[in-house]
Amino acid sequence: MQAFTIHEGLVAPLDRSNVDTDAIIPKQFLKSIRRTGFGPHLFDDWRYLDQGGLETDVASRRENPDFVLNREPYRQASILLARENFGCGSSREHAVWALEDFGMRCVIAPSFADIFYNNCFKNGVLPIALEEEKVDALFSEAEADIGMTARVDLYEQKIVTAAGHEYAFDVDAYRRKNMLSGLDDIGLTLQHADEIRAFEARRAQEKPWLFRDL
Repeated sequence: MQAFTIHEGLVAPLDRSNVDTDAIIPKQFLKSIRRTGFGPHLFDDWRYLDQGGLETDVASRRENPDFVLNREPYRQASILLARENFGCGSSREHAVWALEDFGMRCVIAPSFADIFYNNCFKNGVLPIALEEEKVDALFSEAEADIGMTARVDLYEQKIVTAAGHEYAFDVDAYRRKNMLSGLDDIGLTLQHADEIRAFEARRAQEKPWLFRDL
């Protein structure tokens, strides 16, 4: 997993509440478990005016010119600003894969659905829950400054906008440590690889019948 330490990027304002995971990545894309290739289909039903699937060449599809990620400069956005209850709906991890594959490193919203929030930390996307008035202020800044950038500092737990405004945020200490180190569940397990191998070797000697080929 890619570590998250300090990230500076373009902020895309998605002024919608209750954005569910089916909107983030529609159901027809869930048959792939590769974790890559989902970026072009992020918010697929909102970004395109015609239907598509994994096998459809997105270059041949008609974009919705009114959707924020289809407008310049937001095609290069890496920080998503949204409203409350982001990531609600089903538990599909593909939603975070799509955000990460598009290039989003951070999502800022007043609140998140629990499973989506947990999945973000497991895939290197930092979810920041900010008070609603702070999110309102960020939307106001983004509207006044098209192409606004922000610096997200996980060490200091603060967001600094191009205008110099600072917004503090909290992250659970354990999750923060893992994000800074780039450790997901597999990475955490692999830190104990030598102990696991030693345990398996002992088991093979103590109970060899468990390791016989049937």
